[in-house]
Amino acid sequence: MNTQVILKSRPEGQPEAEHFDFKQVPVTELADGLVRCKTRYLSLDPYMRSQISGRHISQAINPGDVLQGETISDVIASNHQDFKVGDVVRGFGGWQQFADLPASALVKVAHPHQSYALSVLGMPGLTAYAGLMWQAQPKPGDVVVVPAAIGGVGATVGQLAKANGCTVIGIAGSDEKCQIAVDKLGYHHCINRKTEDVAAQLDKLCPNGIDIYFDLVGGDMLHTASHRLAIGARVILCGLIAEYNQTERSFGPEPAYWIKARATVHGLVVYDFEPRRQEFIDACMPLIESGQLHMLEDISEGIDAAPEAFAKLMRGENVGKTLVKVS
Repeated sequence: MNTQVILKSRPEGQPEAEHFDFKQVPVTELADGLVRCKTRYLSLDPYMRSQISGRHISQAINPGDVLQGETISDVIASNHQDFKVGDVVRGFGGWQQFADLPASALVKVAHPHQSYALSVLGMPGLTAYAGLMWQAQPKPGDVVVVPAAIGGVGATVGQLAKANGCTVIGIAGSDEKCQIAVDKLGYHHCINRKTEDVAAQLDKLCPNGIDIYFDLVGGDMLHTASHRLAIGARVILCGLIAEYNQTERSFGPEPAYWIKARATVHGLVVYDFEPRRQEFIDACMPLIESGQLHMLEDISEGIDAAPEAFAKLMRGENVGKTLVKVS
């Protein structure tokens, strides 16, 4: 039997474990051309909240549907010549123990730290690299500000910016997270958004303005940062963590902020950069091997833990990339 996690009801506001349910379905005979994957790691990501709301660019998840998500899996049966039993693969297996997937939807994973294929060498890493390196194009001495500083994307942005000679300022939701940002990820400073005046701290830490603002949260934080942009600033619009649990979007910053700074504003959709994934991996692998780039992982055990792990992520209680070790 295959244990699947389905959406029980569409949450209004903060998702909780009660909004999900479990379903047992039989594992049937493997169809021609498909590969049977036993899930090892499941990635949980903030964009899933938009899928649950029916607003994400990829697809909508409706009550009764199996939740979607990227996975690292072991091949346990194969009806395709390109994959054999024992291969480790990356694909969108979803929130379940087993998935039968077409070979075209799978990529073999060779890196010994396999969970990294879902984090620093996976979609979060590609998001960070594409936004920072290809869109913002950092220069030594740039001041880079990263909210959600130790999450899957933010942690990679901060470390890449540091490796490229930038001054890196993080924003996080607790003293513990700020300490991690500075001590483990190499941020020069980190602001606790819950106990400190973010605007005043940015004025103090960025006296000449912000050169790159890598926006992962939207909401009031985007307004605050936009008001403090340096001339020639680059703004990367990537995520809306502050708004995922809301039914209505907030209004954006006044255009005058961006005009005054002669800012370049990029909307970032990671799918646009999928054809360049190997280029990104080749660039980051030496940084991983040298210890300049690594990923904090927040791992829960068992498929039954997925709903609460996702709720924890959406409450901002995760420390690093959120994963479920399914098997």
